[in-house]
Amino acid sequence: MATRDYYEILGVKRDASADDLKKAFRHLARKYHPDLNKGSKEAEEKFKEINEAYQVLGDPAKKAQYDQGGNVEFAPGETAGYRPPSYDDLFRDYGLGDIFNAFSGGPRGMRQRGGADLRYDIEISIADAFSGTKNTVAVPHDYECGTCHGTGAEPGHVKDCPTCHGTGEIRNPRKVGNRTMMSIAQCPDCGGTGKIIDKPCSTCKGSGTVQKMRRIEVTIPRGVEDGQFLRIAGEGEPGENQGPPGDLYVVVHVKKDEIFERHGADLQTTAAVGLATALLGGEITVPTITGSASLKIPRGTQSHTLFRLRGQGMPSLSSGNRGDLLVRVIVKIPANLTKKQEELMKEAFVGGPAG
Repeated sequence: MATRDYYEILGVKRDASADDLKKAFRHLARKYHPDLNKGSKEAEEKFKEINEAYQVLGDPAKKAQYDQGGNVEFAPGETAGYRPPSYDDLFRDYGLGDIFNAFSGGPRGMRQRGGADLRYDIEISIADAFSGTKNTVAVPHDYECGTCHGTGAEPGHVKDCPTCHGTGEIRNPRKVGNRTMMSIAQCPDCGGTGKIIDKPCSTCKGSGTVQKMRRIEVTIPRGVEDGQFLRIAGEGEPGENQGPPGDLYVVVHVKKDEIFERHGADLQTTAAVGLATALLGGEITVPTITGSASLKIPRGTQSHTLFRLRGQGMPSLSSGNRGDLLVRVIVKIPANLTKKQEELMKEAFVGGPAG
């Protein structure tokens, strides 16, 4: 397979110790293993090279033969129809239990698992979004059962699995050439836990956990927008086998307001303007998120004209600077006019009274 120097392939000197060879192979295997480089032919060929090099240099007899300049013969099936071993099996076969444990969280059946994340939806008013607020939420959490302490069994009713003798694994040795390979699989009877329960816990019904409500104070910052969420680390479900807990995600929903529409940091509202004010100009009072403000209306203002009041909008979540308030004025047209009003309107817009 490989024609280069095996020591060069592994990147070690010719006087490298067995530990140095193992470390070099471990480093390269983690980089080029096909399981970690899906679809890469280059990585697969590179892994074949380093695997062959370590099969020779990691075996004292083959290494001695190679160092003397002899050809190293592989047993039938060792290279023909090459299929790389799985990442997990590879490290077990080469005795690299420390690496296997580091990547899988410990022996099979006792692996750590992080807890699930939780979601909680909360609804606030636009006024709360403007000023920020605090809210206490009640979130259901699963806690370790106090009766069985997480085993899921009545006290005294959990025992080692007779099939795997408490290891959680079934090991089957097999000969490959002149080497013995070990096939390791999860025990089917205990599911890899190594334990068998003959009487489930009456408190948790065998689950090992009980659900309780946990009250958590959540601080909603000024300027939060609808649909944004807050991540509260470590307040999710607890992990398994001392795994880390999940997180709590609080999703904020801002209720629609009767007066204001929100567009990012800007607010928009409407204000009615009398016909006389629209024609002659004047000043009106408009609502703001904090109270009210005066708005000057120029002469001849058309209905649906949009005015901007700077700095009267919502605070920005990132900078704290406030957006603007946009006021759309609606000119009110009187539904009924007196005869005098009609004459004045005709005089103003039609060209004066008939005469």
